[in-house]
Amino acid sequence: MNQLLKPTLGVIFSGRMLVCLLMGFSCGVPLLLTGSVLQAWMVEDGVDLATIGMFALVGLPYTVKFLWAPVMDRFTLRFFGRRRGWLLCAQIALMCAIAGLGMTNPAQNPWLLAGMALLVTFFSASQDIVVDAYRREDLSDEELGLGSSLYVNGYRIGMLLAGSGGLILADFVSFQTVYLLMAATMLVGIAVTLLAREPEMPEGTPQTLRAAVIDPFREYFSRSDAWLILAFILLYKIGDIMASAMSVPFYLDIGFSKTEIGAVAKLFGFWATIIGGLIGGVWMLRFGINRALWIFGVLQAVSTAGFAILAMIGYSLPGLAAVIAFENLSGGMGTAAYVAFMASMTNKKFTATQYALLSSLMGIPRVMAAAPTGFMVESIGWISFFTFCALIAIPGLMLLNRFAPWRQKSIKN
Repeated sequence: MNQLLKPTLGVIFSGRMLVCLLMGFSCGVPLLLTGSVLQAWMVEDGVDLATIGMFALVGLPYTVKFLWAPVMDRFTLRFFGRRRGWLLCAQIALMCAIAGLGMTNPAQNPWLLAGMALLVTFFSASQDIVVDAYRREDLSDEELGLGSSLYVNGYRIGMLLAGSGGLILADFVSFQTVYLLMAATMLVGIAVTLLAREPEMPEGTPQTLRAAVIDPFREYFSRSDAWLILAFILLYKIGDIMASAMSVPFYLDIGFSKTEIGAVAKLFGFWATIIGGLIGGVWMLRFGINRALWIFGVLQAVSTAGFAILAMIGYSLPGLAAVIAFENLSGGMGTAAYVAFMASMTNKKFTATQYALLSSLMGIPRVMAAAPTGFMVESIGWISFFTFCALIAIPGLMLLNRFAPWRQKSIKN
C-alpha cells in the first residue's frame, strides 16, 4: 500500500502541480473583472441598462481565441522559450490593461471603458491559450488529469477572489482601487512564469505561419473519430449546463430565500465543487481519464436528476444541501475529466491552436443550450425539465464507446 501511495503523493505535492494551481488562479482572476464586477461599477456610476447589456460583447475574444493561437505555436520569442515568453508578455500586458480599466470613468467615457475591457479580455484569452498549451506539454499523460483538476480549481479560486472579493471590497474602497488591487494579483502568475521550467519543444512544430494555421486542423480532422470527438465535447456536459442555467429561478420558485440560496447553493456549493475537482484529479491519476469520463458522466446525470426529486419534495433545506453537495461534487469531477480529455486530444506540435479550438467549442453549449431553458420550464414544468436534463447526458456517454472505451486506461493520440 505504501509503495503505491508514495508515488501518488509525490505527484500531488510536486512543483508541477503547484504551477498548474497558480496558473489557473492567474487565469481565473480577469474573467469577472469584465463581467459582474464591471456591471456593478457601471450601475453605481449610472450607466443605462442597454449599454451594460452590450458590454457582454467584450467577452468575444474568449470565443474566437483560436484565431491568433497559431501565432503562439509558430513563433518563439527570444526570451524564456516558446511558452513562457508568450505567457510573460500576455501577463504583463494583462496586468497593465486591468490597471488601465480601473483608471477609466464608466459614466463619462463608456467607449474608452469598452476599449480597455476588450484589451483585458484579449490578453486574458491569450494567457489562457498559452497556459493550456503549457499544461499539456509539461505534464505526462498520467499527470494530465490531476494537473487539469488543479488548474480548474485554481481558476475557480481566482474567480471567487475577483468576483465576490471585488464586490465586497467595493463597499469599502473605490472601484478604481479594486481594479488596481486585482491588477497586482497578476504578479502571482508572473512570478510562476519566471520560476517555472520551459517544456521541451516537440519535433515537427510548424516552421511557417501558414503551416501553423493549416496543419493543426489538417492533423485533427485526419483522425477517424474527429467529428465524434467534437460532438462529445458539445454533448458531455449539456444537461448539467441546462440545469445550472435555471437553478436560481428554480430555488426561488419553490420558496428558498436569497440568503439561503447564497449560503447553501453558492458558498457551500463552491467548496463542494473544489473538493469534487480534487477527488476527480486524484482518481484520474490512479485510473486514467477514460474511466473518469464514464463514471463522472453518470454521476453528473444522476445528480441532475436530484433537482427533479427536490422539485417533488418542495422547500427543504436539508434536501437543498444534499442536492447541491452531490451536484457540485459530481460537476467538479466531471469538469476535471472534461478539461483533461480535451488536453489529451491535442497534438503537442500544435497544442495552442488545437486546444483553443476545442475550448472555444466547449463554450457553445453554455450559450446555445441555456437559451431555451426558460421556455422549456414554462412548457413542461420543473420535474420534467430536470428529468430531460438528466437523460440528455446519455448520447454523450454513448459516444465514449468509440474513442474512450472503459478497458483502455488512458487516451492516446
